[in-house]
Amino acid sequence: MMSSTALPDLPAGDGDGDMETLHLAATTTSDYASVASTFDPLISASPPSPPTPAAFPLSPASSSFVDPPSYADVAASSSPHSASASSSASPRSVRAAASEYTFIAVSDPAPEAEPAATSLVPGSSPTYITYLVTSARRGEHRRHAVRRRFRDFVTLADRLAEAFRGHFVPPRPDKNTVESQVMQRDEFVAQRRAALERYLWRLAEHPAIGPSDELRVFLQTEGKMPLPSSTDVASRMLDGAARLPRQLLGEETVATPQDVVQPAKGGRDLLRIFKELKQSVVSDWAGVKPPLVEEDKEFLEKKQKLQDWEQQLTSASQQAEALVKAQQDMGETMGALGLAFIKLTKFETEEALYDSQRIRAADSKHIATAAVKASRACRDLNTQTVKYLDTLHEHLGIMLSVHTAFFDRSSALLTVQTLMSDLASLQSRIEKLEAAASKIFGGDRARLRKVEELRETIRATEDAKCCALREYERIKENNRSELHRLDQERKDDMLEMLKGYVASQAAYAEKIVEGWETVEEETSGYARKTDSTAW
Repeated sequence: MMSSTALPDLPAGDGDGDMETLHLAATTTSDYASVASTFDPLISASPPSPPTPAAFPLSPASSSFVDPPSYADVAASSSPHSASASSSASPRSVRAAASEYTFIAVSDPAPEAEPAATSLVPGSSPTYITYLVTSARRGEHRRHAVRRRFRDFVTLADRLAEAFRGHFVPPRPDKNTVESQVMQRDEFVAQRRAALERYLWRLAEHPAIGPSDELRVFLQTEGKMPLPSSTDVASRMLDGAARLPRQLLGEETVATPQDVVQPAKGGRDLLRIFKELKQSVVSDWAGVKPPLVEEDKEFLEKKQKLQDWEQQLTSASQQAEALVKAQQDMGETMGALGLAFIKLTKFETEEALYDSQRIRAADSKHIATAAVKASRACRDLNTQTVKYLDTLHEHLGIMLSVHTAFFDRSSALLTVQTLMSDLASLQSRIEKLEAAASKIFGGDRARLRKVEELRETIRATEDAKCCALREYERIKENNRSELHRLDQERKDDMLEMLKGYVASQAAYAEKIVEGWETVEEETSGYARKTDSTAW
């Protein structure tokens, strides 16, 4: 026999379905009291106690549970003293505020055709993407807008690498030729645009590169990229091969001061490359102590610590990726559970023979609602997790710049060592020639003339050595200042990452717990009666 009192119909979800918003039907005291007139073989005939009102009801109109809290809100509720801390600026915003630029944006990607002269097939000019780069310097009232292609960014990076040896120059985004062929064109262009904008901001925040002429010219000079483009490796090697015969014949024996302040691996001076390779082999493999060695013990200790730090950072970055994947799986699993309970609720409601079954259906819907909202909270939490733990990936990228700066230092030291070895070799040749000439009455004019040529070569080599030594000292000073800056930034960034990560985890965990506690309160009356009948 069915009772004349039934639960209100459970409204269906709207729009996207019950996964986003579940309108809960109100279960009143009379609904539970009506069970007394029915017989349910699963429980006793006596009606269960009415449910205790929820302490934190899940209102369909309220989005406080669903919406992720801001970091300021999280920090304000995490500790009594965090009200003042939440108002303080983040380390990154402080660095941006100290830069020369108040605004940098990369937008409006647009295809353009290559000049007809570069097309191998008539009538089929290749295309490339240009980006609108907009910037504003501090103290200026106008914004500069220029068009740049990816090749221009490569040229800028090459110029900065030459001009700021020893500095931790932020690495430019990779070309990613494979990804450009695999990914959808629009998606690839959007990712590259965002990466180029982050790259320019990192350059602007750098204390040495931000105010540089290279960056200013790139951002403000309209028209074609004004910085000279880099010569490809093949062209440099061809130039070096053309110079090599003259160098072997003695026409170009000494590198100019302008050349020694740049690394030898450019390819234009093959003889210098061979000499430095010989010096490296003699020092590393033959065990011959070079005339000048790295004696800065503090630098060597920091270098070793940074290598250990990179290993730990790589491990932490991998675990962060695993955590993001696990949280994503948790959110998807909770969403699937909520959907399963929604289907179960629908089945129980449509097939119910007793009012108590309909009450259980309403309770199942409460569980489904909490599961779906917990799923959405997991997705939002994952967004916050990626936001904060991305600091690990950023500092791994910085380590690429650190390795480049350290290589600049070792390369400059190798250049000085090679020039000092050349000087010792030249001096030894002069001594041998003078000893041989002294054995001939009146002297050997040919040998004496050769001695004068070698002395001239020594003077040129001494000038080159002095320039190389100054470059080496400059790079050492750049390394020293950059290591100090990196230590401070690493401390600030890691502290901000840990505070933000812990606060977001705690806030979302509290929200999820509140949701399940609400469900517990809503189903407590039925649960207590079920427990009592089991005895």
